Amino acid sequence: MSILLLAFALPAHADTVAEVSSPDGTLKVEVDVNGEGRLGYSVSRKGEPLIGYSRLGMNLRNGREFLRGLKLDTKATRSFDETWEQPWGERRFVRNHYNELRTGFVEGDRDHRRLDIVFRVFDDGVGFRYEFPKQPRLDEVQIQQELTEFAIAQPATAWWIPAYEWNREEYLYTKTPLSEVGTAQTPITLRTEKGTHIAIHEAALVDYAGMNLAKGEGGRLRASLTPGSVANVVRRAPFATPWRTIQVADRAGGLVESSLILNLNEPNKLGDVSWFKPSKYVGVWWSLHLDQQTWGTGPKHGATTENTKRYIDFAAKHGFRGVLVEGWNVGWDGDWFANGWNFDFRKPTPDYDLEGLAAYAKSKGVHLIGHHETACAVSHYERQMDEAFALFEKLGIDAVKTGYVCDAGQIERQDETNGPVVREWHEGQFMSNHHTRVLEAAAKRHIAIDAHEPIKDTGLRRTYPNWVSREGARGQEFNAWGNPPNPPEHEPNLIFTRMLAGPMDFTPGVVSLKGRGGQVIQNTLARQLADYVVLYSPIHMAADLPEHYEQHMDAFQFIKDVPTDWQDTRVVNGEVGDYATIVRKDRNSEDWYLGSVTDEEARTLQVPLSFLDAGRAYTAQIYRDGDGADWKTSPFAFVREERAVKRGDTLTLKLGSGGGAAIRFVAK
Repeated sequence: MSILLLAFALPAHADTVAEVSSPDGTLKVEVDVNGEGRLGYSVSRKGEPLIGYSRLGMNLRNGREFLRGLKLDTKATRSFDETWEQPWGERRFVRNHYNELRTGFVEGDRDHRRLDIVFRVFDDGVGFRYEFPKQPRLDEVQIQQELTEFAIAQPATAWWIPAYEWNREEYLYTKTPLSEVGTAQTPITLRTEKGTHIAIHEAALVDYAGMNLAKGEGGRLRASLTPGSVANVVRRAPFATPWRTIQVADRAGGLVESSLILNLNEPNKLGDVSWFKPSKYVGVWWSLHLDQQTWGTGPKHGATTENTKRYIDFAAKHGFRGVLVEGWNVGWDGDWFANGWNFDFRKPTPDYDLEGLAAYAKSKGVHLIGHHETACAVSHYERQMDEAFALFEKLGIDAVKTGYVCDAGQIERQDETNGPVVREWHEGQFMSNHHTRVLEAAAKRHIAIDAHEPIKDTGLRRTYPNWVSREGARGQEFNAWGNPPNPPEHEPNLIFTRMLAGPMDFTPGVVSLKGRGGQVIQNTLARQLADYVVLYSPIHMAADLPEHYEQHMDAFQFIKDVPTDWQDTRVVNGEVGDYATIVRKDRNSEDWYLGSVTDEEARTLQVPLSFLDAGRAYTAQIYRDGDGADWKTSPFAFVREERAVKRGDTLTLKLGSGGGAAIRFVAK
């Protein structure tokens, strides 16, 4: 330990030039400048090092790096405390309380360029960013890399997925010592040997390259910006980078309950978004992954008028607002994965009556959900999206699932029609700007966006509340054909890693527990229900086939009942990758809902019902693993039962291997 702390000590002759603490005094940030004019920061918690001395700075393509010869020129602090209301979300009201330190640095020689660094310190973490003020000798800024570091001051265990891989973010999480992390996506979640939980990510990724983390010596992680075709980032001053975020909690659940990422984003810039209705949907999707139907036209085409009417009827009968249909438009025939330039987002296939189906859905109180798969021909899509959104608005289609299926680094950018095509990454600056353009174009037509194969979530749903969900992780489709499929620990990993970034369209609810060719899904039946609570999204799919739900009507009732918009969210218990129990209160009633999931280990969990409202009686509608439930041997061992409960009671949950429990607490 002494050797490790020595490695993170301040460099020789470094002076602390500014500091700021969290409102409750738990966290403290110090900013340092050494004798060479190098910048650094450190974070302590309860008087102990949390982030050791970590370098700050910028490596530019069109100028000297911001690294040496800097001196503090200005500093100022302020406190901020507000409570704001989400139009939809995992909680209705969010407190935004922090102390801010703004530091201004200037070069002591030559061009006297300026760079500001702003820290916001919350009780549960820290956010900081660089700001480039307007200045005569630095107009266009071409950033090759940030020199930002995060020197974790204690040995730690890490949960992470690799960056710069062909399959983007769709990997299983690896648990390793921090010293064995390679180059990782964010969020990355850490637990120190003293039990402190840390998540490193970013907030407000706007007109900038996504940040990954590369392993340095010891416990040091270094920012690694996603490459761009000119430089990683090209901006004109004045501008600010995204916030680099460090969330901190004593327990894993504290990371989930944090609103730090949202609070570091700008407020809603769209105004009234009450036209977006959080809801659940069904659709032509799982059958495609089972290879029972196809995206392309032909004898197995899924997106036919007749088949879509069947789903609309099913949605109307069981109270689902939406019906998603993939493969409805021209362009899916042939090798679409390699050629998205054939897609037409305004023209349905001959066997799909788009206008007639939209009218039929409306007559049943159902809305079609649009689908725009680009196959990464992004510029081709942008040239059509205004007309495509206008068509959907006319037909009452108010949500669109977008897609960017291609290998990482193969986004197709064409700045001029018939001009050269260059390749970009899913999380580069070009795609950051593309997603913003899509959101703004969709918002004009009162359309919400659910992006798949997206850029990472950094809380922009606060600024653009029509960005309602996204994929950005290994979802349910891997249970259809993945080799391997998602293991039982997958959701207990997602809750404390990917889900810290924001909502995920995981597409739960496959009650048949079978994938393509009979591949076994490594869950129990009750676990598929619990996912609706533990994996947050304002839109959730009932992903299975209608005929499978008709075989499991007892379980299906929970899927029909569970809301997608919440008044409050709390984590009752949990450990990263092992298990979690989450409770949420419905925004539109006094009911509470509980979801509990475990990994491959069967568990018995005690759940105090202290979250229930005092003085009110409830009926607990319990959907749980039955005796002997086990994803390998008895996945359909399932019990639905009821009991009277109140605040102060304790429930005992017995979860089988790969199992779960889902409960609706109906207020009387």
